[in-house]
Amino acid sequence: MILTELLVEPAELEARTGWAIKPLGACLGDICVPLPERARRDDGRIRAEALTERLGMPLVADPDHKVWALGPATKGTGRALTTAVAPDLVLPDADGKPFDLSSLRGQKVVLVAWASW
Repeated sequence: MILTELLVEPAELEARTGWAIKPLGACLGDICVPLPERARRDDGRIRAEALTERLGMPLVADPDHKVWALGPATKGTGRALTTAVAPDLVLPDADGKPFDLSSLRGQKVVLVAWASW
């Protein structure tokens, strides 16, 4: 999820991640993870930091542009990100010449992948 503030609307969280905010906490199917009282604001929004702490959702910040990316949950899903570093990857560019992703080290990079299946 891309955020412009560190608060998440419960309906948006559910639509984008499948995690629903219920009285028991954050729930995905039969799995419910309790959220601390401080996680919920009076207006119903959830603090992104609480989702990071309790669900293992990675939170990446671009403070210069005041934007954050909240990644997929790792608790209860069987998936885990071990690092935010992309693996060494060399692919042909538009001209067929090898392009090494590591040549962009230190820069922000967006990778878009597509598959027909």
